[in-house]
Amino acid sequence: MSFNRVLITGAAGGLGKQMRANAKHLGTTLRLSDIADLGDAAANEELVQCDLGDMQAVMELTKDVDTIVHLGGIALENTFENILNANIRGTYNLYESARKNGIKRIVFASSNHAIGFWESAAFIDSNVAHRPDTLYGVSKAFGEDLGRLYFDKYGIETVVIRIGSCFEEPRDRRMLSTWLSYADFIQLCERGLNTPNVGYLVVYGSSDNKNPYWDNSAADVLGYKPQDSAEAYREKVEAATDVQDPNDPAVKYIGGGFVPAGHYED
Repeated sequence: MSFNRVLITGAAGGLGKQMRANAKHLGTTLRLSDIADLGDAAANEELVQCDLGDMQAVMELTKDVDTIVHLGGIALENTFENILNANIRGTYNLYESARKNGIKRIVFASSNHAIGFWESAAFIDSNVAHRPDTLYGVSKAFGEDLGRLYFDKYGIETVVIRIGSCFEEPRDRRMLSTWLSYADFIQLCERGLNTPNVGYLVVYGSSDNKNPYWDNSAADVLGYKPQDSAEAYREKVEAATDVQDPNDPAVKYIGGGFVPAGHYED
């Protein structure tokens, strides 16, 4: 399915750039938004610089849009005020504007940090309770719950993608379990937009890794078939990194280094 106009928030970020470069087929027009500069528009692009914390600006941003891939916000731990504006208020503004403008499907980029205090050996599914490891993780848990509310109350469908570690290749031993390739990320977003009758669905964003931290069978609803695996990089990663202490909280828990990190503002 190709939409008339697809909104991608956070389009100047790492994953937003991948969507911009590799997902042009999703719509006749891609409306790309970020608080940062987006450069020059290509033929099928509309560029809108927007602070997601500004409700009126987001109302204008979402006009005449068919569907949304929401990547916008702060992608790491930060001050509470910054998280509040970009990730909490910004996500609320997006959903409320979607409701008022008649948008019926959102793909929401969540994070493993919404469930970061689950032990990595627990092999959890996507129905477990939130156990965020940071204020950033709290903001993603909020976004997931907001999506649940807006489906139950207003019928706006959401596919939540709890992203593990999405980079060009895995950077450490933890990512051998959590890695999501760029190509598999694009596939998940595309299937999240196009699969009919998803309702409210939470899936994990990871490739076909040998020792995953989670059961991602919920993604079967989307027909998601990851094409990549961190195994291709195992020898390289293990040669470059030391064996880890399994009792280290950064190893014991899904959230990795976010778990033992102190309060950002201390």
